[in-house]
Amino acid sequence: MTCEKHTVVFEEMSVTNPNAARELLTLKEQLRLFAFGEEIASEQDGDETLTTQAGLNKRQRLETLLEGELDFHGEDSSYASHDLHAFAAKFPPQLPRAFIRGLTVPGDVVLDPMMGSGTTVVEAVLEGRHGIGLDIDPLALRLGRVKTMPLDVDRLRIVGNQVLTRVYALLSDGDVIETNLDAHFDDQTRAFVNYWFTPTTQRELMALVLPIQEIEDAALRRFFELTFSSIIVTKSGGVSRARDLAHSRPHLDTTKTPKSALDQFALKLRKNLASIAQLETRQATALTLTGDARCMPLADCSVDLIVTSPPYANAIDYMRAHKFSLVWFGESVAGLSKLRADYIGSERVGAQQYQALPERPETIIQMLAALDPNKAAILRKYYIEMRAVLREIYRVLRHDTAAIVVVGTSTMRSIDVQTHHCLADIAATSGFEVVGVVQRKLDRNKRMMPARFGKKIGSMIEQRMHEEYVLGLFKS
Repeated sequence: MTCEKHTVVFEEMSVTNPNAARELLTLKEQLRLFAFGEEIASEQDGDETLTTQAGLNKRQRLETLLEGELDFHGEDSSYASHDLHAFAAKFPPQLPRAFIRGLTVPGDVVLDPMMGSGTTVVEAVLEGRHGIGLDIDPLALRLGRVKTMPLDVDRLRIVGNQVLTRVYALLSDGDVIETNLDAHFDDQTRAFVNYWFTPTTQRELMALVLPIQEIEDAALRRFFELTFSSIIVTKSGGVSRARDLAHSRPHLDTTKTPKSALDQFALKLRKNLASIAQLETRQATALTLTGDARCMPLADCSVDLIVTSPPYANAIDYMRAHKFSLVWFGESVAGLSKLRADYIGSERVGAQQYQALPERPETIIQMLAALDPNKAAILRKYYIEMRAVLREIYRVLRHDTAAIVVVGTSTMRSIDVQTHHCLADIAATSGFEVVGVVQRKLDRNKRMMPARFGKKIGSMIEQRMHEEYVLGLFKS
């Protein structure tokens, strides 16, 4: 199927009976009203799901949802556990929720094989579906595990008070803090910490880390570790000397006076306690696994829906920001840099065995190669990696199910590499029917794309991230 740029592409349905046509339109509108509704699911919504889905087969439902309003501008995205921690380029929770409601029923399995902030998995359990999230990023895994795990808020509050009491006791004994700071980092990581954190902030952060690591209950400890991380990885750069750590590469701000890490932790703890209290899983389970989307640890035909947003080609480097908090949990800068090379879309190419791609991506790669062979090699590597992902997505999906892939395009050497069209072509050669390719306009404040500072003209990454595309793929 040929996908026209910036349009929704669907096969026309032949409906010759006027009454049947009106009935079909009514069924589609009822489905959209339910799937795009603002209310969080309740125990009684299982029957409503079946009622609104009746009369339309799953392919028709996918087509109907893709015809809906997918921008979600102005809608609240901070409910439940969605606002526990900043994360670059996370899509609005209403997006996966619409497809979960329209294409699955309670008890089904929903997967995000590149889960990032865990938005899809949270929405799955809120809707009474079993959610599975895979990722290889250490911060994404930490975030996914906490966001999907209901916890006793009263117990968290008690432990939080104990942590803060212990913090002030540690700070009164400077030798303990200094000894642990000296032993906690290798030389390279220590140089990184010294560059980005003031001595006062380092002492406060170490005073927080020590009692948090002493918490015996793993689920509780993970919650406090994530709260700790959230005061570092923020839009403002948090308590570090960075200007921004939520949606751009770090820039040192020599004029910045970092806020007190203790005050920020206490403030964020109160907010996170209120957020986690809203998490209702309706007996659904969530499973967060260390796993590569190119080789998933899942059985064939075991998943009912996939909603995911892969890394953009040549776009956001998540590890640049994530290491600011991960080094405080014992990770080294060298180790994290090595892991970063394994990420889909990374710019480390190395030796590659040639693999042919469909005509459109091949043509774009050849155009780019004439200007910049290295960039062309990076782009080829990205499309080959995404082909492996799409083949795995096809393998784990049951028959008569859908995959929703949300992706932005990229500009390399002034060439629009048409990521959405190229991935649609690759998906078609991997067994999928491409039901639709839909443009959605970004709410940049919510999607947390790279920000502009000062009077600098927008960078190439900033200029291109005003829209993204939703691919509706169907496995018959």
